[in-house]
Amino acid sequence: METNLLAQVTAKAQQWLAMKNVEEETKKKIRELIQAQNDELIDSFYRDLEFGTGGLRGIMGVGSNRMNIYTVAMATQGLANYLKKNFADRKTISVVIAHDNRHNGKLFSQTAANVFSANGIKVYLFDSLRPTPQLSFAIRYLQCQSGVVITASHNPKEYNGYKAYWEDGAQVIEPHDKNIIAEVQKIQSVDEINLQGNPELITILDSKVDEAYIQALKSLSLRPDVVQRHKTMKIVFTPIHGSSVFLGPKVLKAFGFENVIEVTEQTVVDGDFPTVKSPNPEEASALELALKKGREVDADLILATDPDADRVGIAVKNNRGEFVLFNGNQTAAFLFYYMLLSWKQSGKLNGKQYIVKTIVTTEILAKMAKDFGVEIYDVLTGFKYIADIIAKNEGKKEFIVGGEESYGYLAGEFIRDKDAIMACALIAEAAAWAKDHGKSVYQMLLEIYQRYGLYYEKLVNITKKGKAGADEIEQMMAEYRNNPPKKLNNWSVVCIKDYQRKIATYYPTGKTEPIDLPKSNVLQFILEDETIVSVRPSGTEPKIKFYFGVRSSLASADAYESTLELLEQKIANIRKDLGI
Repeated sequence: METNLLAQVTAKAQQWLAMKNVEEETKKKIRELIQAQNDELIDSFYRDLEFGTGGLRGIMGVGSNRMNIYTVAMATQGLANYLKKNFADRKTISVVIAHDNRHNGKLFSQTAANVFSANGIKVYLFDSLRPTPQLSFAIRYLQCQSGVVITASHNPKEYNGYKAYWEDGAQVIEPHDKNIIAEVQKIQSVDEINLQGNPELITILDSKVDEAYIQALKSLSLRPDVVQRHKTMKIVFTPIHGSSVFLGPKVLKAFGFENVIEVTEQTVVDGDFPTVKSPNPEEASALELALKKGREVDADLILATDPDADRVGIAVKNNRGEFVLFNGNQTAAFLFYYMLLSWKQSGKLNGKQYIVKTIVTTEILAKMAKDFGVEIYDVLTGFKYIADIIAKNEGKKEFIVGGEESYGYLAGEFIRDKDAIMACALIAEAAAWAKDHGKSVYQMLLEIYQRYGLYYEKLVNITKKGKAGADEIEQMMAEYRNNPPKKLNNWSVVCIKDYQRKIATYYPTGKTEPIDLPKSNVLQFILEDETIVSVRPSGTEPKIKFYFGVRSSLASADAYESTLELLEQKIANIRKDLGI
């Protein structure tokens, strides 16, 4: 343990002890940490929480590197200062605040409301838990300048977070994110913040916004006639103890589905997530109860949303009648194809439409876009970049659908963040469409693969906790950047895209070209067989992520599993070459 670092974090902890606004219970815990002089003290105070791809997020507890009422208050004060600078000409500046089911969600949202109102900013505060995408909707619906949702998305139960949104309903991006942090960093002490709110400036939101949200989502239905023909289709739905508990079933029923079967054990709102190891629909274990219910009722489709309802995991039956989980890329392939085909068949494609995906999301979407004559944008990881493309094209081009491999999707332009409730309804409608053609979702996906090629993607996360872990991840990225692999699985690397340096280098010529995207600590290795390997540190968790994208032609549906095995082996060989 570094002596200098320990001295620095101890000094910072002692500064917190000197603050009058820090309550005695918190000070007691800080004294215990100082007395222990251990890694927990370092992890709690070695830095301030910063905005990443998902905003402010961290483990709840005492300290500058923890989620607590003080770090929430400081972030809110910085945001309030920035709002007052940006909207100085406005008579009234207003914000919306929401929270999900996590511990301290209500406390943190009330803390934020108090700080905003103490700064003369009007606050619309949801009366109970709400989905993150509804916060995005409410900002636009209520014509606010900003918004905050208290959530840690799909992280484990010890986490909470703070997502800041701009007036377009999207999460803040450059320059706003950096400028807000700069404002936060000007605040030297919690004592500089007024934690006593102005109740006259706080309006509690009721179900009116819920109804407006439901009606807006309902307008996205592309084939209501198909839904009517299959309205009794069995859909198992679970909110995994989270914020879609009421609105998820309501929206499915608004679309016309009458047989929505809920996983009752998981409709209990609980920040401990008692029925799962992790509330992440990307993990198979999170859907165990839903799968059990699906088998009991012989469901056509299983849908599971994460705690703040911006990600959705699905399960469908394969050709043997067994439930299988789709990954985010498979769901995207099925949903995007349904959306594009429906737009085409309704005569809505005229060359001005586009779709958006992230650079680590399946390339089959690019093949589809070309096939349908629709423009496609590739953006950095983080749905705020998809929202930025929508904002830039507003009034000029039509957005059809956007998505990312991490189970997030969006249609329409009235919400500017991924929306699992919207996705559930559209996926269910797409499943009804498949059923209308005498096919299952699984069979329809195999047809898509036969048409465009079998694209198979895999994500490998390596967790490195604490400061030591962060240093190790930084070292790994430096090694890959300075000593990149020349071959992987016996295929030559023909292009390296370094999104931090914003340069793509092509081999063997060494020719370079600029990358027209914001800087991001991401590396991509593109092989001569079109395999893509992407590496990046997570912006919200102590992980380094490896994305593998491989492909092959698919001769027939019967060849699917054997072809998949070959692609799995290809990824295994690449992992071995990378030493992970």
